Parts: sequence; C-alpha cells; structure tokens
Amino acid sequence: MEQLRGFARYFAPYKWTILIGISCILVSMSFGLLVPYLVGMAVDDLGSGITWGKIIYYPLVILAANFGSGIFLFLQRRLLINASRHIEFDMRELFYERLSDQPAEFFHNNRIGDLMSRATNDLAAVRQIVGPMILYSFQAIFALLIVLPILLNLSVKLTLLMLIPLPLVSLTVKYLGEQVHRRFEKIQEFFSDITARAQENLSGVRVVRAYAQEESEIEQFQVLNREYAAKNLQLVKFAAATRPLLFFFIGLGFVVIVAVGVPMAVNGEITAGNFTSFILYLQRMIWYLIALGYVVNLYQRGTASLKRFNSILETEPTIKDIPGVNQQPPIIGEIEFKDLTFAYNGKPVLHDIDLKIEQGKTVALVGKTGSGKSTLVSLIPRLLDAPDGNVLVDGKPVRDYPIEQLRRSIGFVPQETFLFSDTLANNIAFGVENGNVKTENGKAEANDNSQFSFLRSQFSIEDAARVAGLADDIQDFPNKYEQLVGERGITLSGGQKQRTAIARAVMRDPRILILDDSLSAVDTYTEEKILHNLRDVREGRTTLVVSHRISTIRDADLICVMADGRIIERGTHDELLALDGEYADLYERQRLEDELESTD
Repeated sequence: MEQLRGFARYFAPYKWTILIGISCILVSMSFGLLVPYLVGMAVDDLGSGITWGKIIYYPLVILAANFGSGIFLFLQRRLLINASRHIEFDMRELFYERLSDQPAEFFHNNRIGDLMSRATNDLAAVRQIVGPMILYSFQAIFALLIVLPILLNLSVKLTLLMLIPLPLVSLTVKYLGEQVHRRFEKIQEFFSDITARAQENLSGVRVVRAYAQEESEIEQFQVLNREYAAKNLQLVKFAAATRPLLFFFIGLGFVVIVAVGVPMAVNGEITAGNFTSFILYLQRMIWYLIALGYVVNLYQRGTASLKRFNSILETEPTIKDIPGVNQQPPIIGEIEFKDLTFAYNGKPVLHDIDLKIEQGKTVALVGKTGSGKSTLVSLIPRLLDAPDGNVLVDGKPVRDYPIEQLRRSIGFVPQETFLFSDTLANNIAFGVENGNVKTENGKAEANDNSQFSFLRSQFSIEDAARVAGLADDIQDFPNKYEQLVGERGITLSGGQKQRTAIARAVMRDPRILILDDSLSAVDTYTEEKILHNLRDVREGRTTLVVSHRISTIRDADLICVMADGRIIERGTHDELLALDGEYADLYERQRLEDELESTD
C-alpha cells in the first residue's frame, strides 16, 4: 500500500481524465444494469397478455439501454487506457532521467540488462494498475453499490443466500493473490538475468566468435530460458486456478438460489419477472466478482514490479548539485588541485596533489598504468567527486558550479571511446546543439533549431573532423558524414573511433579540453598530424593531456609525472630530461622501442 501512495503522484496531471473515465463507468453500468430490470418487467408484462406494442417496445428499450452502455463503455476505456499510457510515458521519462543523473559507479553496481528489464517489462506491469485495474475495480465497486440494493429489494431471502459463498471467494483471492505476488517478483528478477545475459552476448559478439563460444553461450542461454519458462508455468498454475475456483464457489451459491428461488416463484412469493431479473443481476455480479479476481492478479503483479521500479527512482545520485547552487560567471579555464587526497571505494588513489594550471596552458600527465592520471582529470567535470574545496575552477570549488554549467564548459575524451549507433555527423555534433545535424550539399552543419542554441560552436563538423585528422577517412566512406557507424562504432577502426571522439570534444568549443590517452590507437604519423592541428585549437584553452607516449606530450607547457597517486616530477620536457629521473627513463625506453620498430 505504501508503494501505491507514492505511485499516486503520477495521477495528478490526469486526475480529471481519470475522474471523467470513472464517471463513464458509472453511467455505462447504470445503462447496462437497466437491462435485467427491463427484461423482468417484460416477462411480467407479457405474461398478462401479448400485444404488438409490447413486442416492439421492450426490444427497442433494451436495445437503447445496451447502446447507451456501449457508448460509455467505449469512452471509459478510451479515457482510462489513454491515461495509463500517458502515466507510463511520464514514468519512463522519469526513469531515464534518473539513470542519466547517476554517476559511473551506479552502472558498475547495476547491470544494464536489469535496468532495461525494469524500464520495459516491469513498467508494462505497473501500467496495468492504472488502466485495467482501475476499470475493473470501479466496475466491481459500482456493481456492489447498485446491484446489492436492487437484489435486496427483489428478495431479501435470495440475496442473503447469495452471500454464503463470499467468504470462500475472499479466502481464495487472498491466498492465490499472495502466491502470484511472490512468484511474479522472482520472475521479474530472473527476467533481468536473462536480459543482462542477452545484452552482454550481443555487445560482446566479436569476443564470443573469436573464441568460438557460440554453442556454449547458446546452451547457457537455453538453460536460463528453460528455467524462466518453468517459473512462469508455476505462476500460470496459480493465476489460472483463480477464475475456475471463483466460478465454482459462486456457482455453489447460484445452485442454492435456483433451488430455493424456483419454488418461491411457483408459490407466488416472487414474480416470474422479478426472479428472472434476480438471475440476470446475479450473472452480472458473478462476472464482476470474477473481474475482481483479475484485479487482484493485476495488483500483485503491478506492486511487485512497482517495488523494483521504485528502487531505482529512490536511488539518489551520489554526484549532484548542492542545495542552493547558482549559475556562475562563464568559466575561463583556470584549474587548481589544492592539497588533494582522494579515495575510490575506500581505497586511496591520489595523495597530496598540489597543482595549479593557468588559463590557456597545456599540462600533460604521464606515468605507469594505475598511477592515478585518469582519476585526477575525472575530478574536474565531477565524473568522480573530490572532497569539497580540493578541486577549483577559476578559483571556485567545482561543487559551487551547477553540474550542467561545469560540464558544458569541458570537452572530455575518455580512455574508452563510445560512439552511438548513428551517423558520423551526429556523433561529432553530439555535444553541441543537442546533436541535431542537417546536411546540405554534402556539408554537415549543426541545426539552428536546437534547445541548446547557446552552445553553438565556432567549429563546423567538418572543421572538427579536420582537426581530429578524420576528414580524409570520411571522404573515403560511401555516405561521407552520413555514414552509419554501427553499434558502438563497430564499423570503424580503433583509431577512427578515437578521432571521432576528439572531433566531438573539439566541436564543443570548450574552455577546458581533457584528452585522456586519446591517441593510443593511432599511428605515429596520424598522431603528429592531430597534434599539429590541435596546437591552434589549444590556443586560449586550458588543456590536460593524459598519455603514455612522450611524443604526445613533449610540447606541453608543464609535464607532471605520476606514480602511486602522487606527482613525483614536474617541469617542461627539457627540464625533466635534465633531471634524469622517471621521465628521462621513460623517454629513453620509448626511444629504444621506436628504434627497434623502425629496424624491423
């Protein structure tokens, strides 16, 4: 019930639609429940004498009542089912918005397949609470409120006999409802496992094929699928038993009523017409009681899914705007790490970092894998959250900026390049103009109609591609900038993916540019070309470059060598070589490797 109280907030925008829909249920049932009364009246009236007037009148009146019931039946379904679809739409948007606000750590702890299951399968079950459940619940309520007084008026004795099997009906609904709820919750959790398995196999299809594991993965999926089917069959047994048991118990009451009611009609205690009306009303009541059993089934399934759905909505993002944060002046690009010590998942990864980067300067971070380079640059756009006051931009702690303003001023190229299953143009323009792109005369441009018009860049998509050294490759594609890159950019090489990501960051025209080992997959010649192009782009921007290659960073204004989460050396390329420390050793090793490669 607590789940439903929280769920009620989604009804607010559609309360009038739902109220009108419920009113239509009442009007429809009022017309429909006239029919048994009219039939009973016809039986008594025709019993006293048949005339053409009566033969024409009663069928027309009954037909009119059914027609009125049908009209409002259509309206009630149209209104309530539409409202359920709108609420589903709102919940799906809220769910996606909450996922978008979560930091990377959240997705490390929650499988993508499980999240997809909650956004689809669970949400579909929740929708049933809004549409069919409201519909059938109010039909049952109105039936009880309208029909019970009519039945009492027709015959108190028969009405009391009708109530005998109701305790058995209630116990049946309660027991089977609990069984359905428990099993459906487990089924939804298991469906998440299947979805996650399928998603991982499809995403990693090249690895599966490379290791010839197709048959093994198919067999494992079949095991999961069979278990899922078995769990569903167990649920079906309980769900399927509900209606027959309700029919049986209600049928017992029906038999008693017929056994008692027929002698009453023969003896004149009740007219034949009233007895006919009573039987017809009883049939209607039986249908609504059966529908009530279906409502319980929907309720148990819906609340089980709502619990899983809400568990995600109730997960507050660990990285979010602090209360009362206000828009700050435009970011210029000065960055400072002040006495920074940072731990990730309880493990210290950065120690005593003191580094100030002036606006417009280029700073490079170099060091062995695991030295903390990527962690350090991830603290600037708050992809990871540093202790308050230890990371500053333009002299202000990064938490003093709204996350949106902070990140819109940063062009970030992460280690792991991700491309969307879209065109090259849309991937490059993703961070600008909301990624909306138009192509005219073979030239790709950002769309002026975007809601993010304040992000218009001084670069065109072609300019960004040229800077990233991608323009020549694009000219070789059949569809040029409209070339689809496939799932995660599967149709591109590793170097082309990285260059697309660099073009995306350049297109953003950021005040701070962060390149996290973004040239590792390109050859030396292409690297030199990109670095040459970036020299002009970097002018006036604060740039942080993380790399393992000395060639990538040698012209930086400042180079910091990191080891075990600390900056152990800092200076220009020449200063660090003169120091003859870790940097000089790294430079010598890479020089020897390059010489060996050139001799091969």
